[in-house]
Amino acid sequence: MNTLGRILLATGALGASTLGYAAGIERRHWTLRKATLPVLAEGSPRLRVLHVSDLHMTPNQLSKQRWVAGLDELEPDLVVNTGDNLAHPQAVPGVLRALGPLLDRPGVFVFGSNDYYAPKPKNPARYLVPSGKKKRIRGEPLPWRDLRAAMTERGWVDLTHRRRHLNVGGVSVHAAGLDDPHLKRDRYAEIAGRTPEDVRLGLGVTHSPEPRVLDSFDGDGYDLVLAGHTHGGQLCLPGFGAIVTNCELDRARAKGPSGWGAHMRLHVSAGLGTSPYAPVRFACPPEASLLTLVPRSEGGGPGTVPSVEGAPVEDRVGIR
Repeated sequence: MNTLGRILLATGALGASTLGYAAGIERRHWTLRKATLPVLAEGSPRLRVLHVSDLHMTPNQLSKQRWVAGLDELEPDLVVNTGDNLAHPQAVPGVLRALGPLLDRPGVFVFGSNDYYAPKPKNPARYLVPSGKKKRIRGEPLPWRDLRAAMTERGWVDLTHRRRHLNVGGVSVHAAGLDDPHLKRDRYAEIAGRTPEDVRLGLGVTHSPEPRVLDSFDGDGYDLVLAGHTHGGQLCLPGFGAIVTNCELDRARAKGPSGWGAHMRLHVSAGLGTSPYAPVRFACPPEASLLTLVPRSEGGGPGTVPSVEGAPVEDRVGIR
């Protein structure tokens, strides 16, 4: 019994320390992921794209706000925000403080489920239930219209069910986006059609990387799709990766770049936040991504592994 007691005590201590690390340290371990993606037409200049997603902001997350605002020093040519900015009815000012300097740069965005509805307490066991079998639990409506107005007034383009031609950093970009597929608000028919032949980059933007959506973008000839939603799995096992993705995407693509179809590349951001009711991350630090887009001749096909590196930019702790 003494041996069993020691084992149980050690197991409990390990579990408590792991939970303390996941809740108190890693979820504040802001990290910049860098990747080089060969997706541009030949002869194009390089393009620097900052991918920001899943802020899940609450009013007093000052460390996160300062860190995101500091990403402006990277001088991206384009900022892409793939949604889930809000986690509280009074979070819009915090999101604008975080994105403030970046709003002066060219940017595009779509929204996710947690821009429309606040999170609610849920049974932790739901985390392991396949996405398609979950009953939606929606909280109170959030002020997404206020956030959209502030972002568009500063010049960012709302791509929700829109196709837009942009000239960014000397590169002609055809961009199109969808409303959140996780809530089944996507209507791809409104943006369907082949990408124009005279553009250097076809860019698709969506919150949840549902395969049906990715297949549609690939079928229309898009070069790159950016998405968020998965949190990279949020709770990962070293050597195994994400346990679930919270959508129909396979675990191997839960975060970072990958190939999709015969032509297209996909980049999924692990995001910068968590639900206030599940404030933990393990083996999956919060991240933003700086993507360097280069001509296709500088890399292999979409199934090859692009150049990727990840390193903490700054480790500020003590989010209130």
